[in-house]
Amino acid sequence: MKTPLITRQGYDDLQNELDELWRFERPEITKKVTWAASLGDRSENADYQYNKKRLREIDRRVRYLRRCLDNLKVVEHHADQEGKVFFGAWVEVENDDGKTLRFRIVGYDEIFNRNDYISIDSPMARALLKKQVGDEAEVRTDAGTITWYINNITYDK
Repeated sequence: MKTPLITRQGYDDLQNELDELWRFERPEITKKVTWAASLGDRSENADYQYNKKRLREIDRRVRYLRRCLDNLKVVEHHADQEGKVFFGAWVEVENDDGKTLRFRIVGYDEIFNRNDYISIDSPMARALLKKQVGDEAEVRTDAGTITWYINNITYDK
């Protein structure tokens, strides 16, 4: 189950993607499909088949984004969050082996194509919530339990 939270930046990115798909890409692909269909036999027309498939992909993504944006709650930064790990925080952690990680805790829909974002629903994020610099968090996963120490917490403002 994914928590329906998102940062302001993530919400704006999804809204921009929806606008780009609906206003620019979809009309362009629709023109190509219409043009390719006017050429005749559609069963052997690669332009028609490819663009028709792309149009279905766009429509599927548009439906998902509209449903998603309606259900998401934008979480804004508050000054009272300073010094503790909450949604939207950039956190730097270190384990006993000296391995250091830096990531931002965000909503599920923001983590794709980003190596420095983790979902609020991940075991790491759940273990870190409400902790402060210097605290330790035990992260339980299928691979076992690892202790992480919080070195730094910052927020985008």
